Amino acid sequence: MRNYRGRISGPLRDRFDIHLEVPRVPASDLEGHSAVEPSVRVRDRVTRARAMQRRRFKATPTRTNAAMTSPQIREHSAPDEAGRRLLSAAVERMGLSARAHQRILKVARTLADLEGEGRILQAHLAEAIQYRLLDRAAP
Repeated sequence: MRNYRGRISGPLRDRFDIHLEVPRVPASDLEGHSAVEPSVRVRDRVTRARAMQRRRFKATPTRTNAAMTSPQIREHSAPDEAGRRLLSAAVERMGLSARAHQRILKVARTLADLEGEGRILQAHLAEAIQYRLLDRAAP
């Protein structure tokens, strides 16, 4: 994976909202009945989150959080003080770009929507920041 990550330039990698390393699933886990959230429940959460986005952007050409403009990010993705401190520290420590900062806010907004939460909480930002960790992994 390091080989491939090294081939992707930072500016290109910066344009991906979520960076995840997905480990191989052992065959024993595939055969068993693990405790996973049923697809129907996931679909319902996504449907509710998309409905929140439709209401949020009803008077605009924007349809999803991923398509938010900078002013929309400021309006709809403003974290509380604890969240601001966390995000600021992450940007500083990880050397994240302005683009990564905005993408983190968009992902955090979506995570909040998936929980039916109107505000972006510190936990949403923490999770969104984790999705950027491959940004900073050494190639």
